[in-house]
Amino acid sequence: MERRKTRQISVGNEHTGIVRIGGDAEVSVQTMTSGYTYEIDACVAEINRMAAAGAHIVRVAVPKRVDTEALPEILSQTKIPIVADVHFHYQRALEAVEAGIHKIRLNPGNIDDRDQVNRVIDACAERDIPIRVGVNEGSIIERKDKQLRMEELGKFFADHHQGHLMALMITKLEEYLEIFEDRNFHNVCLSAKSMDARLAIATYREISTRFDYPLHLGVTHAGPRETGAIRSVVALGALLAEGIGDTLRISYASDPVFEVEDGLEMLWSLGLRERKGAELIACPTCGRIQVDLFSLVQAVRQKLSDEIEVPMKVAVMGCVVNGPGEAEGADIAVFAGDRRGIIYVQGARIANVPEDEILDRLLLECRTFQEQVRAGTAKLGDKRVDIVPPDPIGEIGSGIEKIAQGHVEQISIGES
Repeated sequence: MERRKTRQISVGNEHTGIVRIGGDAEVSVQTMTSGYTYEIDACVAEINRMAAAGAHIVRVAVPKRVDTEALPEILSQTKIPIVADVHFHYQRALEAVEAGIHKIRLNPGNIDDRDQVNRVIDACAERDIPIRVGVNEGSIIERKDKQLRMEELGKFFADHHQGHLMALMITKLEEYLEIFEDRNFHNVCLSAKSMDARLAIATYREISTRFDYPLHLGVTHAGPRETGAIRSVVALGALLAEGIGDTLRISYASDPVFEVEDGLEMLWSLGLRERKGAELIACPTCGRIQVDLFSLVQAVRQKLSDEIEVPMKVAVMGCVVNGPGEAEGADIAVFAGDRRGIIYVQGARIANVPEDEILDRLLLECRTFQEQVRAGTAKLGDKRVDIVPPDPIGEIGSGIEKIAQGHVEQISIGES
C-alpha cells in the first residue's frame, strides 16, 4: 500500500537506538506504563517487559516533580526511547528535557499558555527533542477567540459523524501549531484521539490532508481488551490500510504488553512490518472438529511464542474437510482425523500421531524446521505445499495434483 508522505522525526539516542517516525520509516508501536513513574524499580521492570514484547517506544506519566526526578535513573536502566507525558504543568516538560527524555507529549487541551508552550519548544529545540501534539476528545477546550473558526469548521463537517467534535479537535491543533510554526519548530508529531472509532477515522483522514507532520494513531478510552481490540483495530486498521499513520498505540484497560502484541500483529497482518516469530492459523468453530482443537491451539500459541523466532507459518486444523486446503500455505501443518493428527512439513507427510502426542510432535517439527532455516538447509515458503489428507474411507487423498489428474472425485465424511 502507498504510504502518505510526511516529514520524519527521530526519537532516541545511541544508548536506546534511534526510532524514526514518518517519511519512509516503518510504522512503530508504542505503549505506556501503568504504574507510578517515581517507583523506579517497578517502572524500569515494566518498561523492560514492554521492550521484550516488541515495543518500539514507551511513554511514562510525569504529573509530579518526583516523577521527573526519577527519570535519569530510569533512562540509565532502560534501552528503549521514552516519552514524557505532560499535562497541566509545563514545568514537568522542562524538567523531563533536563533529565534527558527522548520525546515530550503535550496536550493542547490543558497547556495553552503561549509563553509556557514557547519555553517548552525552546528547551526541546536546544536538545533536538521532538514533541507530540496530542489532542484528545475528552480534553479539548473551546477558546473564545477561536469561536468563529470552530463554528465555521462545525458547519463544514456537518455531514460527518460528530462533526462538531472534529471541528473542535482540528481547531485546537491549528491554533497550537501556529505557536510552533511561529517558533520555526517542526520536530513535531500529531495525534487526535477519540473513543469513537468512526470519529477517529474521519478526523485522522482530515488531518492527513491538512498537515504533513507524522501522525500518531490511537483510539482513546478503548476499554478492556475484549472490546477495545475491536474498536482499535477497526479504526487503526482502516487508516493504515489507506496509508495514513506513522506510529500507533492500541489502548487497553489491561496489561500494556497486550497493547504491544496486538499492535504488532496488526502491522504484520497488513504487511507493514516483517513478522517476528511464528504466524499461527487455525480452524474456526464448527461441528466437524475431531480433537480438542481450542485447547491445542492455545497450547501451540504459547509454545510458539516462547520458542520460535523464525517467521514460519504454522497451521492447526481440526478436520479433513477444510484443513488440507487451508493448510497448504503453511510451513508446518497439522490436521485432525479421528482423535489423531497428521503432521506435514512443507508438504511432506512426517507423522500420524494420537491426539495426546500432537502438541509435542508439532513443536518438535517447528524447532527442527527453525534450525534448518537458520542453517540455510530450508527456506520459508520455499515451495507449494501439497497436502494430501487422510480419507475416512481409505487413503485416496485430495492433493492439488491428484485433483487435477481426476484421481479424486468425492470424499465422503462420516458416512457408514
